[in-house]
Amino acid sequence: MTQNESFSALTNKTFSTFLSHARLYIKEPSNLPNLLTLSRIFSVPLIIVLLYTGNRWINLLTALLVTLAAITDGLDGYMARKYGFESDFGKLLDPLADKILILSTMVMLVYLHRAPAWMVCLILCRETAITGMRAMAADRGKVIGASAMAKYKTTFQTVAIVALVIHYPFLGADAHAVGIFFLWIAFVYTMWTGYNYFRDTFSLLMTD
Repeated sequence: MTQNESFSALTNKTFSTFLSHARLYIKEPSNLPNLLTLSRIFSVPLIIVLLYTGNRWINLLTALLVTLAAITDGLDGYMARKYGFESDFGKLLDPLADKILILSTMVMLVYLHRAPAWMVCLILCRETAITGMRAMAADRGKVIGASAMAKYKTTFQTVAIVALVIHYPFLGADAHAVGIFFLWIAFVYTMWTGYNYFRDTFSLLMTD
């Protein structure tokens, strides 16, 4: 067997194994909340492409896609709690998926000159720092879930992003102005919850 044939056989075997595990994962009902969370991550490349090539109507389609992705955030948590599907993996993956969706879209909005770069940079720094602290806590066997205030923060961020994605006047309202207004509210919540996370996580790690 040649080197190319060996590589091809190894690739096919790896891909087949991956598909087999993926099918088993999908068929397990307890994994449904995590699949919804993963769908939020997988929607990001499409959102980026649509924003990059968007016009007025594509902006509306992109805003709808962002809204649907945001709905999965509440839906996966609801299903996990209602049917007892909560897991440490889900608790870590859920806020990470939110950050990937929101921050990627915000960076594109900066690129399109629809959001202040300094504000998005500070939000990005806060989210990255909190993710790092969550990872440190997880390494010590402690899981830090999202607080109620952090959920409000995510909601305001999502409303701001949807309005800024629409950008053009919509239903008699200046979508861009509405987006900037809610972005300021989201920014305040982001900084405040960031402070709370740092304070609580630092105390938690120091007492370990």
